Amino acid sequence: MTKFNYDFDHCPDRNGLGSLKWDKYKGSDILPLWVADMDFVAAPEIVSALQERLDHGVFGYTIPHEGPIEAVINYLDRQHNYSAKASWLNFLPGLVPAINLCVHAFTKPEESVMTATPVYPPFLSAPDYAGRELIKVPLCLDKQDRWTLDIEAMEAAVKPHTRLLVLCSPHNPVGRVFNKEELIELADFCERHDLILISDEIHCDLVFDQSVKHTVTATLNESIAKRTVTLMAPSKTYNLPGLACAFSVIEDPQLRTQFRNTTRGIITEVNCFGYAACQAAYNHGEPWRQELLRYLRGNYELVYDFIKRELPQITFRPMESTYLAWFDVSGLKLDKPTQFFEQHGVGLSDGVPFDGKEHLRLNFGCPRARLEEGLQRMKSAVDTL
Repeated sequence: MTKFNYDFDHCPDRNGLGSLKWDKYKGSDILPLWVADMDFVAAPEIVSALQERLDHGVFGYTIPHEGPIEAVINYLDRQHNYSAKASWLNFLPGLVPAINLCVHAFTKPEESVMTATPVYPPFLSAPDYAGRELIKVPLCLDKQDRWTLDIEAMEAAVKPHTRLLVLCSPHNPVGRVFNKEELIELADFCERHDLILISDEIHCDLVFDQSVKHTVTATLNESIAKRTVTLMAPSKTYNLPGLACAFSVIEDPQLRTQFRNTTRGIITEVNCFGYAACQAAYNHGEPWRQELLRYLRGNYELVYDFIKRELPQITFRPMESTYLAWFDVSGLKLDKPTQFFEQHGVGLSDGVPFDGKEHLRLNFGCPRARLEEGLQRMKSAVDTL
């Protein structure tokens, strides 16, 4: 492969291209630091692969084939020590439909779904859309002031008809990478209550804290592997959400059949460019990913230091993964925190859809100068109070 130079400080103008992130504030002077897509140009190795596929000129229906399948299998083994088989894979156009499919596939109308909050909003909406009861168990703080799973509270909340536990690992929005001991404790809980575990691990390759390592839940032991549905995608790591390519890994044949039967007539195949991007990302994207992690580490340190120094009214606990900072803004005593910061030129994600009242989420997956400007605008806003 050609050796490339990677530039994260300069990004193209995304206005006028139907960008969800940028068009929300079209025509205004509001910096969009909200929804979870980065502003960085995709890895040139991926762009080159897409150009090669484009040059072919024929874009017919595309099925899962040897190239992307082998890329995923080799990536799981190389990056996560996960020896998956090709027959366990199911390619999908996104993880949000996958989460909703899991609720339909693995629960009956009278059964309930459990998750730990705050959490990615589709975890909360999927049971509601399917007419299932949702059991929300708040994360708690451990002795190191880190967010962790509250197994004791889960034990108190679980019901005889609870069937599914949906986990976000690494966690969005708090940025925790749960260690092996935490995950084993959760796995034991699932075993005790005969729960199927849906493990959304889309942020697993965005661990910028070099002192921690992501553990794929299904690799803990054979028992939990047989009750786990692992959901992954190259989209968050390589900034490819618009290409709509994700996958599930399901070892248990019965669960796999249930899942595939539920997709029939509802889920379309991944498009040819999604497959091409996935294959290129996992085969050739590692140098770019390493540079991205270095850049994100610098951005995180900037945010953390700035909040501690300039905005002590905001609580921001250390994080280990993702490019999404979770702020507790209850100390500002704002009725509508999102609108307050928008009025001062910063667009942030409201915490309420995450089940995080008086919280905001900031996306620092952007050029450093833009991030610095956003933080300065936040300070100017708070200075008016």
